[in-house]
Amino acid sequence: MRITLLVNGAASSVTARTRVLIRKALSREHEVTVATTARRGHASRLARGAASTGTDVVVCLGGDGTLNETANGLAGTTCALAALPGGSTNVFARTLHTPDDPLEATEAVLEAIEAGSIRRIGLPTVNGRYFLFHAGLGFDAAVVEQVEKRASLKRYAGHPLFIWAGFSTWMRHYDRSRPRMAFTYGDQTSVDDIYLGIVLNTDPYTYLGSRPLSIDPSADIDSALSTVGVRSMGFMPMMRLVGNLVRGGRIIDDPIVENRSGVTDLTVTGHGPFPYQVDGDHLGDAEVLQFQWRPDVLSLVLPTS
Repeated sequence: MRITLLVNGAASSVTARTRVLIRKALSREHEVTVATTARRGHASRLARGAASTGTDVVVCLGGDGTLNETANGLAGTTCALAALPGGSTNVFARTLHTPDDPLEATEAVLEAIEAGSIRRIGLPTVNGRYFLFHAGLGFDAAVVEQVEKRASLKRYAGHPLFIWAGFSTWMRHYDRSRPRMAFTYGDQTSVDDIYLGIVLNTDPYTYLGSRPLSIDPSADIDSALSTVGVRSMGFMPMMRLVGNLVRGGRIIDDPIVENRSGVTDLTVTGHGPFPYQVDGDHLGDAEVLQFQWRPDVLSLVLPTS
């Protein structure tokens, strides 16, 4: 097969030695070219170019943001996406049960390619942009914004940085005094008192160290979207919710949570601008977001182990 190894050299787990060893492994039985990103948004263009010139598989070595861009470049083509962990959390790669070590993950990808474990999946869009595992609306995105302001620390601080950002955002960087948005579903039913929201394509939502933080176990790549809206940000309800999340409980059963599954269309309307993030990348503020789930848009390499 023709493989393009697409690398984000600035990703927190990517080293020159890792790149060389991965290329060597991929080249044992395949024709391999290497493309390296130079800026934010570059991976989409590189992936699209690889697909247009006959590449069979783009193997992405980077974090979740680079993987998102690569998926956007490949969506609607026949070129397949394979994920290698190169970031600080690697949510999507771990959701696919890809090994955490990039070299072990490379062997798992090669085994999957050899076994023909490549499948078409559906993907959601938000305002026309595809995403792989989730979009965060409101508080969640404000936390990501604080992390991105200290991006140089992600390689060293990792998950403690996210925990610190969560506390900092709670105390100083998010208005918790009023609902921030309304959810309107495809059947025109509406919930207008949402303080923060998560739109899930897969579960878990993220990982805290080695521990998966599951929000809605019904969310997976073979079904439409799951939505979670939190309808209070009072201290005690939120402490109950967070405690349940960390313990692995079913937070979708909490009385302050609005949850639906099998969602194909969703409009989120802000009571003023609100921050949002997609696959861990903060994308700024919005007042209206349109979500759609689209079937059969991406070929994905699925590790078999």
